[in-house]
Amino acid sequence: MSYFDAASGAPLHPVARQALLASLDEGWADPSRLYREGRRARLLLDAAREAAAEAVGCRPDELTFTSSGTRAVHTGIAGAMGGRRRVGRHLIVSAVEHSSVLHSAELFEVTEVPVDRAGAVSPGSYGDALRPDTALACLQSANHEVGTVQPVAEVAAVCREAGVPLLVDAAQSLGWGPVEGEWSLVTASAHKWGGPSGVGLLAVRKGVRFSPQGPADERESGRAPGFENLPAIVAAAASLRAVRAEAEREAVRLRELTARIRSRVPQLVPDVDVVGDPERRLPGIVTFSCLYVDGETLLHELDRAGFSISSGSSCTSSTLTPSHVLKAMGVLSEGNVRVSLPFGAVSEEVDRFLEVLPGAVASVREKLSAPTPSAVAREDSLVVDALGKRCPIPVIELAKVIGEVPVGGTVRVLSDDEAARLDIPAWCEMREQEYVGEEPADQGSAYVVRRIS
Repeated sequence: MSYFDAASGAPLHPVARQALLASLDEGWADPSRLYREGRRARLLLDAAREAAAEAVGCRPDELTFTSSGTRAVHTGIAGAMGGRRRVGRHLIVSAVEHSSVLHSAELFEVTEVPVDRAGAVSPGSYGDALRPDTALACLQSANHEVGTVQPVAEVAAVCREAGVPLLVDAAQSLGWGPVEGEWSLVTASAHKWGGPSGVGLLAVRKGVRFSPQGPADERESGRAPGFENLPAIVAAAASLRAVRAEAEREAVRLRELTARIRSRVPQLVPDVDVVGDPERRLPGIVTFSCLYVDGETLLHELDRAGFSISSGSSCTSSTLTPSHVLKAMGVLSEGNVRVSLPFGAVSEEVDRFLEVLPGAVASVREKLSAPTPSAVAREDSLVVDALGKRCPIPVIELAKVIGEVPVGGTVRVLSDDEAARLDIPAWCEMREQEYVGEEPADQGSAYVVRRIS
């Protein structure tokens, strides 16, 4: 089985396993106690904090271990906003942040900064969003769905000039290197770099006003209440140091493999859109969307072929909503595949994936072949009734009838699926047709497409 979903969770690094097992014997006691076992546990905790702080690029007393990356984000945002409550309750985030950031932002007055089609923000847009009552800005170091690296240093400079702290979610990038720029807070998650799950990092620079929210606790500077999971913390710090030592060499190798995927997939599979920035991106992530394919079905096909791969999109039968990241980018959400290679992924596995993918996509397209569309001719226009049909059926039916209207004619697709609002315009761009716009309908919406060629 080839595991290609490291962006969700990397396999446990051998160093992490060794450190975890060793610290189970040595680090079980309360590190706040003064007896021998407690002192030994405290030495392990202090050493782990120093190693992690070195990797982050901060002082050890600026770094807190939390119970997860999500908890680090929630604690960081709440504490920073609480520390600057006299300034205001305005928070700036990018439209493609991880859901942990967006859910935290719901508690405040928030401005979402848009991204371009590659998924990157403009530093100037953060400057435009700043207000006198802005208490905090948030920006991920790199996107978890498409791998695009954000201009963190530039945004940090804009925020610093305005006196606004910047929280950087570095979950996807910290294993590759420290966060650039003069950030104020950084969060990360150990299972993203091969550490054990259940360990997060929160770094808060000295001088940043920070007020921990919730009941007070004496551990971890009051920022992470409860008894520390010391064996997991030791393993997380040890694995972070280990992957950093390998990162430069491994980045070159994985970039070559993902570049092979980015170039070969459009040659092997028709009607594919490779998304994300082609240059400013994480080494191991490549994401593409296939027209006329249900992403969940495709992932099951690839799983049967021996590949563990996820979708960058959350457009599934359980949510029936497209990915907020792909929506913000304005790219195709249907048939979305994210390949995220772990440390040590080999060339032969990538080659086998490229051999299997065309057949898997063809099989899914055959299974999802749309029924004869319900089309009603009206001179130079057609109406396609796709109500009650889920992504990607509305797009499939549109593609089947676009040739039935003359050049300059229109097709109105009736759909009540939220994903159609994103996928029909994306299809038009891919197939060089004109997306006219959305019109109200008795049920759902009418998406109007004009035939150009």
